[in-house]
Amino acid sequence: MAVDVELTRRRFTLDEYHRMAEAGILNRGDHVELIRGEIVQMTAIGSDHTSCVARLSHLLIERLHGRIILWPQNPLVIVPDSEPEPDIVLLGYRDDFYRHALPGPDDVALLIEVANTSLRYDRHVKGPLYAEAGVRDYWIVDLEGEAVEVSRQPQAGRFHHNVRVARGDALSPLAFRDTPLAVADILG
Repeated sequence: MAVDVELTRRRFTLDEYHRMAEAGILNRGDHVELIRGEIVQMTAIGSDHTSCVARLSHLLIERLHGRIILWPQNPLVIVPDSEPEPDIVLLGYRDDFYRHALPGPDDVALLIEVANTSLRYDRHVKGPLYAEAGVRDYWIVDLEGEAVEVSRQPQAGRFHHNVRVARGDALSPLAFRDTPLAVADILG
């Protein structure tokens, strides 16, 4: 005789998630992030991904030195039940380097995810999360497709302006229109 069982997921608050890390239940080597109350295992990072993050970090620091704080693969408090670790975040410059509190969506000038195997997840899970939080400029570097997807104008949990910029073209962060970046330089 088959029995139907309704499963209920236990969602965690940001405070509970932080306490698990403080207690040693979770550690940096676990490669997890809190997304909509669920602890999610992050995808493995390969050499293409790592190289792209390093290249982007170098380009952005070189071109925007003294104007931003580069926040690579660090936690970002985005909505009350989520703390993703985006590949690259450009934050507004602060002398204290966000020492006393993690940055939130209002501090974000540009948020970038590098996708090798995570393109669908970055589009359909993280994209709506970032839009809901009000992130104004979200890029996905699509390594397989050799392009950068730019999403802007967040409203009602989605971005209303989306464009795909291919190798051979250039784009600029919304907050730094005077700083164009060639897609070829981003992709390597």
